Amino acid sequence: MEYKIYVRVAAEFTADGKMTPLWITWKDGRKYVIDRVRSCERAASRKAGGVGLRYTCMISGSEHYLFYEENYRWFVEAKME
Repeated sequence: MEYKIYVRVAAEFTADGKMTPLWITWKDGRKYVIDRVRSCERAASRKAGGVGLRYTCMISGSEHYLFYEENYRWFVEAKME
């Protein structure tokens, strides 16, 4: 089963309004720099639910999805243990 982990995100906004996430901060304070954003598209999280912008990001050499919901919150998908 999957669920959402809401995270803090620092993002950059260009003059034409494009938003690019730069890093993610977990609740415990760990910070992960986003090495590269491979794509951004409107999509639903099929695993955790929710709709918004899905950023496909490279973080420490691994691909991860970062979602920006219509309620102005960022989340990542995680597995329940």
